[in-house]
Amino acid sequence: MAKINLLPWREELKKKHLQDFLVLLLAGVVLTGAAMGGWHWQNENNITHQQNRNNYVKREISIVEERIREIRELENKKNQLLSRMSVITRLQGSRPQIVRLMDEIVTTLPEGVFLTKVTQGGNNVSFDGRAQSNARVSSYMRNIENTRWMTKPKLQIIQNKDKTGTGFSHFKLSAQQAAPKKKDEEQ
Repeated sequence: MAKINLLPWREELKKKHLQDFLVLLLAGVVLTGAAMGGWHWQNENNITHQQNRNNYVKREISIVEERIREIRELENKKNQLLSRMSVITRLQGSRPQIVRLMDEIVTTLPEGVFLTKVTQGGNNVSFDGRAQSNARVSSYMRNIENTRWMTKPKLQIIQNKDKTGTGFSHFKLSAQQAAPKKKDEEQ
């Protein structure tokens, strides 16, 4: 007998093609899944790395902000100390002036004029007192004008009414405190 192939070879070939197709399809799905998984893992890794970098930058920024705050506090303290030093320097510079001013008040006071109150506010000096006559008050004002430590005497009030019956006039006058030049201070 002749060799006749009665096996369904076409169906087996079709099954083999289908099986090869399914294997290739499965391999493609697995490779695509692996590629997508790798891509996802890489993205997650990049995100985590960037978050770590951001956290580091935030920590460094907070450290720098703290240092800036400390520097500002130190600058404020420095400015306060400088202003205190300035006040102290001014006070030390004006310390001899009040002594000289008091000395000038005593030396300019003519006979027959008595001071009851001396007030200093800034560069203004106010005098309240009693005098035997108006001429003595005028003499006192001239003496103030001629001194190195006071200028611009100005009579505010003079009253001839004496409540005590001593015959004295009550007066109020003011003057400006003047600081002579350094050359004058040394004399």
